[in-house]
Amino acid sequence: MDLEKQPQQPQPPAAPAGTTPAEPAPVGIRASDADRDRIADILRDAVADGRLTAEEHAERIDLVYRSKTVGDLEPLVRDLPAGGEGAQRAASPSHTYGPDGPAGPADNMVAVFSSSTRRGRWRVGGRTNAFALFGSIEIDLTESLFGQRLSVINVTSLFGSVEIRVPENISLRGSGTGIFGNFEVVTLESTDPEAPVVVVNGYSVFGHIEAKPKRGKLIANLHDQLRKHLGH
Repeated sequence: MDLEKQPQQPQPPAAPAGTTPAEPAPVGIRASDADRDRIADILRDAVADGRLTAEEHAERIDLVYRSKTVGDLEPLVRDLPAGGEGAQRAASPSHTYGPDGPAGPADNMVAVFSSSTRRGRWRVGGRTNAFALFGSIEIDLTESLFGQRLSVINVTSLFGSVEIRVPENISLRGSGTGIFGNFEVVTLESTDPEAPVVVVNGYSVFGHIEAKPKRGKLIANLHDQLRKHLGH
């Protein structure tokens, strides 16, 4: 009796020695804080390069920290360099700020029926959260050291006041909402393409949020100071 011949199934090519076959991106896996920070970093680079407006950046950052799975995160950067499923972040050329450090926690400033102030010679982080409830916060960046090109400040003011001052030779951008309150960012664009960029995202309810350059305040010899501070 003739046996029915089964069609031969093609075998996948063997992986080269010392490597493992690529696996599909685990889009259904729950997103970790590191996953969210990776996407936030790509969005920060995009707004600094002018690929996203401050409003678009604020909308996408909000979605980043609401996302529950890796599959929710990837579409947020699919149209950006280093975005898309399973893409690796492109290495950026070296500049005066030195290599980026590992993603760390955000700096937090809180004023509840109190006041909080940060001024003088201090190192600005990549992300700062400011929350004022019946309190006041002052953030003065005019003498600060910028270790990265883009710094994002997320502000919430409920019956409170938050004032941000920057030097006149950096770029300042913002996006926010005031409900029975005030949200104002005086937009500033530096002529130096490598100057720091500060983006202020804010939400005010019966409160006051204001970000603007401080008249006459400049970071003198900005690049030389950064090289000296970073040991370059």
